[in-house]
Amino acid sequence: MKDERWRRPLYRTEARNDEGLEGHAYVPGGIKVQTSSPLNDHLGTNPEQLLGMSLATCLKATLEFVQDEHKLPRSGQVHVQVAYIGAKANYEFLVNAQIRIPDVDFETAKQLTEETEGRCCVSKLLAGSANYTVETVEEFDE
Repeated sequence: MKDERWRRPLYRTEARNDEGLEGHAYVPGGIKVQTSSPLNDHLGTNPEQLLGMSLATCLKATLEFVQDEHKLPRSGQVHVQVAYIGAKANYEFLVNAQIRIPDVDFETAKQLTEETEGRCCVSKLLAGSANYTVETVEEFDE
């Protein structure tokens, strides 16, 4: 790895999948998850679910930090939808994150969402993609 930032990370992990989509993904010495395609009814977690959980967790944790900085209650909630679209050999994800912060007015909620989106590490990875959106909502889509 040529990027010098790898030399002093705050945290580092490794994830592996040696079996493919219908198998297992795991962290050595840690969690092991059975994986499966979202296009069948086999047991297992699919990449869309893992991506959604990763983004939702990162956004929520970042939102809590932002709310703490602004001395606001940790009232925010994050819901993420991930859609799998396309055709054979040209698949894509659509990712939409919704952030609801009920204990502040909507304009303040929008400002907190914008700050959170700009600081969340997973959001930074997705930023710039036409397939990724983050929105402030008063109620979640069903």
